[in-house]
Amino acid sequence: MSKGTPRESRISGLFNVDKPGGMTSHDVVGALRRASGERRIGHAGTLDPMATGVLLVCMGQATRLSEYLMAGRKSYAADIRLGASTDTDDADGEIVAEADASGVTRDQIERALPAFRGEIAQVPPMYSAIKRDGVALHKLARQGVALELEPRPVTIYALDVAAWQPPVLSVAVTCSKGTYIRALARDLGQALGCGAHLTRLTRTASGPFTLEQAAPLDALVASLREGSWERYLISMDAALARYPGRTMGAEEAARIQQGQQVALPGADTAAELLKAYAPEGALLALLRYDEGTGRWQPDKVFATNG
Repeated sequence: MSKGTPRESRISGLFNVDKPGGMTSHDVVGALRRASGERRIGHAGTLDPMATGVLLVCMGQATRLSEYLMAGRKSYAADIRLGASTDTDDADGEIVAEADASGVTRDQIERALPAFRGEIAQVPPMYSAIKRDGVALHKLARQGVALELEPRPVTIYALDVAAWQPPVLSVAVTCSKGTYIRALARDLGQALGCGAHLTRLTRTASGPFTLEQAAPLDALVASLREGSWERYLISMDAALARYPGRTMGAEEAARIQQGQQVALPGADTAAELLKAYAPEGALLALLRYDEGTGRWQPDKVFATNG
């Protein structure tokens, strides 16, 4: 095979990886790429180097599912140290301010938390992968560039105290995509009047995928090298289990493959997406209901020949 010849992926699916601390999400993808030899690989939802826990890694056609996987709720276990603020809002940064947090009580913390539940406007950390004019903010921050960042709407579905061992507060958080737990720690510290930064972060769930189900990175790397990776692989169909499905007829399947809308009487039009299966049973596409036409529009079409 010549160097420029595209190679069909032998692995198409999702891996739920327990990311170790001290690695970037890109590092994890690189390790799995080297172990598998697969070119089509990427992750669905970045974790900071300090963070551990659930990192969803897609291979083959499943790389096209990233946007749907990232849209799910995320859950975290986090430790927040009160009394010190850092330039990165976590323990990897330099301390820029300190204050006495010895007087902070659990009751004060509990009274501060409701302001951070529900839909809130959150200013992202300057040290983040968000881009301004095509340049990641963390690169601008390291160049000494200071920017006024706009708050972004995020939703905190749950925020509860897990433990309070002064000056360290442990919390359990369930939130929408785009939420920065570092920023939550920073803002909670400001609300308590003492500053704070994140010292530990573990993603315990991403959508339906939990830490208890996650594969240790070293075990997954070994299985990819040995060819025993199937025990860890989550199929594309299973990864999209929250969406209803329907088997298409030959004519409907042909129209979908050409990107054309199809009429599907009886299909649940309230569903966000509908999984369309080819007549032989393979996952063919994700369809989205078009209220204007009363038909289903292909949102993503997959190859069904491998």
